[in-house]
Amino acid sequence: MKLVWAAASPFARKCMIVAQELGIDDRIEKIDGTGTPIAPGERTRANNPLAKLPSLVRDDGPAIYDSAVICQYLTSLVPGQTMLPDAGEARWSVLTLEALADGMSDSAVVVRYELALREESQQSQAWIDSQMAKVDGGLNALEVQAATFGDAFTLGHAAVVCVLGYLDFRYPEKDWRGSHPALARWYEAASTRDSVAATMPA
Repeated sequence: MKLVWAAASPFARKCMIVAQELGIDDRIEKIDGTGTPIAPGERTRANNPLAKLPSLVRDDGPAIYDSAVICQYLTSLVPGQTMLPDAGEARWSVLTLEALADGMSDSAVVVRYELALREESQQSQAWIDSQMAKVDGGLNALEVQAATFGDAFTLGHAAVVCVLGYLDFRYPEKDWRGSHPALARWYEAASTRDSVAATMPA
């Protein structure tokens, strides 16, 4: 399998964290698809008609995307895995946590593009503020949930790690830890996992 990815992408990172947690990362070749929405990478365009990262090029079927689908596919390859429960309320809980964190990542990424790709005179502060308000709303929700995370590490937790890591990477001035101490403690512990430490954005 080949994962078309970029090291800075929280969505691509989530796929690699899941692969490492499942013990199948050695079956995945990473292919650089770095680009921007204005100028997507060639391999990104070739494997996803939306020209978005990541995509997974399989040996026995067509490429699949986006990160949520890829991660569910990866869990399907490992019988008895614990990253994503097979059914019931536990499954919906994990997928909802993933959706929350992925939505935060979406907002953080589009703000990054707004600031990096548009001339300052063309940037919309109202748009930036509205997107970062979504990030802040997610942080508040995660602060409440963090006390229930315990030692579990699921697909949802992987997505949370990725958005927090992306905030640190792209928005180092944002002191989310100061107002979210429970989440900060959880993240510090989660960051010691081999899969998390090995996939820090760059």
